[in-house]
Amino acid sequence: MKVLYLLGSLNRGGAETLILDIFKNAKYHQIKFFCTFRFPNGVFQKEFFESGASMHYIPYSAKRICNYFLKLRSYIKTNKIDIIHAHQPIDAFYAIIACIGMKTPVFLTLHSYDFETRGIAKFALLIALKFTKLNIYVSETQKKYYIKKYKLNSIKQKVLYNGISFDKFQLKVDNANNNNYLRTELGIPNNRFLFASVGNFTDVRDQLTICKFIALLKNQIPNFHFVFIGSRVERYPHFYDNCIEYCANNGLNSYVTFLGNRNDVPQILTQSDAFIYYSNYDTFGIAVVEAMAAGIPVFVNDWDVMNEISADGKYATLFDSKDIQDLPAKFIHFIENK
Repeated sequence: MKVLYLLGSLNRGGAETLILDIFKNAKYHQIKFFCTFRFPNGVFQKEFFESGASMHYIPYSAKRICNYFLKLRSYIKTNKIDIIHAHQPIDAFYAIIACIGMKTPVFLTLHSYDFETRGIAKFALLIALKFTKLNIYVSETQKKYYIKKYKLNSIKQKVLYNGISFDKFQLKVDNANNNNYLRTELGIPNNRFLFASVGNFTDVRDQLTICKFIALLKNQIPNFHFVFIGSRVERYPHFYDNCIEYCANNGLNSYVTFLGNRNDVPQILTQSDAFIYYSNYDTFGIAVVEAMAAGIPVFVNDWDVMNEISADGKYATLFDSKDIQDLPAKFIHFIENK
């Protein structure tokens, strides 16, 4: 079977991380993976080209969009693609247009909500939801939202939970024998707790609330260090900048390190004493599941999907999103009763 994945860019993100893991595990399946992308020079580009999938760049320009459709159609025909799998509504929309008159089915996995979807993006979503062969959601919570809002035929809507590759939890660093290399890198003593959170700084998650939690924690447990893993996003710079400013103004700089993007997130998780996450409207939470898989205590707010992926708190400690004191209370209880 030949499956073509359509991507916008090859930058770091939840969907891109998932697809890269799928490509790297292609050898275990009787599937040949192809991938086209519209924007070059993403931070994951090297890894995608080394993943084993057949990668192809099709330049995209709104002024020459017909040329894009023709090149995509030609690529699909030349490689005799059996299934097209898009991970953004706009890519599903482009695939539907490129496949007019062909029998190649288009699948769409939705990784987000439609809260900020406007204009052409909204139109693309409506067309994709109607004309794809199957719409795939990463959680029941997300699927129910779309079915209710768009009155969709439930038969064509399915849930396929995001997966993680356990290969990534194997140490693949120069100092692989040092299981606490991050402590060495940051100069953190072994007798100091190391806590972590993962995720780019966008409106999907709320790192500023975690910073406020750190300020409260400092007055009760002074021997800890907290690392934020994730990048400052150009579209949402204030989410990152506000955290930096808050930490500076509240004397937290010696307690907090903003690591930016890292390629060794699973290894950092296995070195951490706990993982803390605050979601505004995640559809799944790959970082949360990776933290649970790392076998460390996980603290996450009780957003519906976090209840779902943690089996109602079986694999994570859920705290009340509306009560700012609930996380500190449960976290202190954990410290005192590890």
